[in-house]
Amino acid sequence: SLSFPEKLWKMLESDEFRSIWWSEGGKYVAINEKLFEEEVLGRERPLRVFATQKMKSFLRQLNLYGFTKVRRDFQRSASLPEFLAEEDAASAHSQILYYYNPAFNREHPHLLEKCKRG
Repeated sequence: SLSFPEKLWKMLESDEFRSIWWSEGGKYVAINEKLFEEEVLGRERPLRVFATQKMKSFLRQLNLYGFTKVRRDFQRSASLPEFLAEEDAASAHSQILYYYNPAFNREHPHLLEKCKRG
């Protein structure tokens, strides 16, 4: 079975989910918290992606694998799909969470193996 970072990567690369996407050209993971809880964590077996159904537990996993939450003070997203996802979330008043891990970068998939549990 896939590791947590591998599952996360597959989700980000698939077109199946609207609640999570690559931000800032693949350097950050952006999560629409409310939608993610419904769309991903709310899934029943056998469609469940992660072992947990709680946002708190999912975020703890991110932290265990070296992801840090980043404040969103940088520029608006350059890519249209990112921009639209952020606009949708903003209009729905749901929070977008941004996470960063130097070993988790869309441009450098070979770094994924460095994403180890701390």
